[in-house]
Amino acid sequence: IQTIVASAIEREIKDRRLEFITVTDVTMTGDLHDATIFYTVRGENVGDEPDLDAAAEALHRARGQLRKIVGEQLGVRFTPTLTYRVDTVPEASAHMEALLERARKRDAELAELKKNAVPAGDPNPYKKDSDDEDGA
Repeated sequence: IQTIVASAIEREIKDRRLEFITVTDVTMTGDLHDATIFYTVRGENVGDEPDLDAAAEALHRARGQLRKIVGEQLGVRFTPTLTYRVDTVPEASAHMEALLERARKRDAELAELKKNAVPAGDPNPYKKDSDDEDGA
């Protein structure tokens, strides 16, 4: 379904707003009656913010045509209902990368502090008293 929908968006449906959509994943219910299609949207240019509302509207308008194409190409008795959701994995992944980078920097700072650190207290905390050395 992912390949069918991605190809249909790219080749068969003529809506400029769909040019910036990438189908990232599809999940199906156990009875194969419902499919959730996850997608991401990029901006028109490299620095532009994606227009999520326009992309969602374009997918909503094309839902019947996309379902028809999926049904024809799958060749199953029942064509699943298609639901579209914005994929949040890229944003979550970027956030996770930022957290990992922060942890790496903190680890490097701690390693630098550790280089010159000396243990507190005596070098041998288990030294014996002079009485114990006599065997008493």
